[in-house]
Amino acid sequence: MKYVFQFARIMGFCLAGELLHRVLPLPIPAGIYGLVLLAAALLTGIVKLEQVKQTGDFLSGLFPLLFIPTVAGVMEQWELIAENLLPILIASQGGKMVGGERGRVIGAIAVMGCIAGSSQPMLMGAMVMGPLAGWCMKKIDGAFQDKIPGGFEMLYNNFSAGILGMILAILGCYAIGPICTVINEALGAGVGWLVNHKLLPLTSVLVEPAKVLFLNNAINHGVFTPLGAEQVAEAGKSIFFMIESNPGPGLGLLLAYALFGKGNAKASAPGAMIIHFLGGIHEIYFPYVLMHPILILAMIGGGASGVATLSLLKGGLVGAASPGSIFAELAMTPRGGFVANIAGITVACLVTFLLASLLLKAFVRDEDEDLEASTAKMKQMKAESKGQTVAAPAAKPVIPIETPIAATLAPQGGFSLSIRMFNDLIDEKSAINLCPTL
Repeated sequence: MKYVFQFARIMGFCLAGELLHRVLPLPIPAGIYGLVLLAAALLTGIVKLEQVKQTGDFLSGLFPLLFIPTVAGVMEQWELIAENLLPILIASQGGKMVGGERGRVIGAIAVMGCIAGSSQPMLMGAMVMGPLAGWCMKKIDGAFQDKIPGGFEMLYNNFSAGILGMILAILGCYAIGPICTVINEALGAGVGWLVNHKLLPLTSVLVEPAKVLFLNNAINHGVFTPLGAEQVAEAGKSIFFMIESNPGPGLGLLLAYALFGKGNAKASAPGAMIIHFLGGIHEIYFPYVLMHPILILAMIGGGASGVATLSLLKGGLVGAASPGSIFAELAMTPRGGFVANIAGITVACLVTFLLASLLLKAFVRDEDEDLEASTAKMKQMKAESKGQTVAAPAAKPVIPIETPIAATLAPQGGFSLSIRMFNDLIDEKSAINLCPTL
C-alpha cells in the first residue's frame, strides 16, 4: 500500500499540472507545472521526501523507455530540426562557455523559445540566449547549490534547470525573439537600401573594424548568413556570404608585412599567410592590425574593392564559407561563378597590399614593431569578448641559496674547468667540493 499512496501523490501533482495547463494561457507543458508544484511541496515540507522516494526511483528507472516515442517523433520532424540546428548548437556552446555543462543545457532550451517566437533563423537570438542562460545558471548555482540539504541534490539540479529553462524560453519567445526579428529586418532593409543604391561596398567600413574587435562570427552568422539564405532561395547564390569571409584583405595585409615589415612581424608573416589563406583562420592577422591601427584603412579599402568587384561581376556563394579559407570559398562557388569570386578575392588582396605597403612605409618606425604585445592584447580582447579573464602569469618563487654546491661526475674536460672556476669565485667555507681532484 505504501507504493500505491506514493504513486497517488505523484499522480495528484500531475493532475494539478494538467489543470493549470488548461486554465493558464501559457505555452508551458502540463508536466512542467506538475514538476514545479511537486518541487515546491518538497522544498516547503508539505510533502516529505520519503513519501515519494521509492516510487520516484522506480519511475526514474523507466525514463529510457519513455523517451523512445519522443525520439521517434523527433526523427519524423528532422527537416524542421535541421533548419534550427545551428542556432541550437551556437546557444548550447555559448551557455557552456559561461555556465559549464548546465549552462549548455539551459542555453539549448532557452533558444527554443526564440525559435518559436520568430519565423526567421535565430542565429542572433542564439548568440544572446546562450551566454545569458549560462550566466543565469551560474548565478543561481552560486547562490543556492551549497545550501541544498543532503539527498536533494539531484532534485535541485533537475528542477532548477527545468524552471530556469522554462522562464528563459518564455522570455525568448515573447521578448528576445521578436527583438532579434526587428533587428534582422532593420539590417536587411539597410543592406537592401545599399544594394539598391549600389553602395554595398560601404559595408566594409563597419565590417572590417568589427572583425578586428572579434565580432566577425557575429556579423557573418548573425547578419549576413540569414540575409544570404534568403537571397540564395531567390537567386541561387548570394554576395553576402563573401562580404566578411573574403580572405583577400587579410592576405594582402600579411603580404605587405612580409615584404615591408620589421622584426618579428616580418619574420612571422609568411607563416600567418598560410594559416589565414589556406586554413581560413582570420584571427591570425588581427594582431598585425592592432599593432598599427592605421592599417585598418587598408583593410577597409581592400574589403570595399573586393565587394565592388563581386557586385560588378555578379559573384557570390551558395552557402556560408566557414572557415573563410580559399578552399571553402571555392567549394561554395556555384558553377560559372569562379571567375567572379576569384577576381573579387584577388582585387581585395592587391588593394589591401598596396595601401598597407604605403602605410607601413609612411607611418611605421622600427621601434613600433611589437608583435608579442599585440598578440597579448588580442588574447585579452578575445577573452573579454567572451566574458573571461586572462590571468597574469604567476611569478616563479625565488629560493635563496644558502650553501652553493658544485659537483661533477668526471673531473675532466671543460666541465671540470668550469667547476674549478666556480669554486674560485665563492668562499671555500660555503662550498662543498664534491670533486677532490680539483
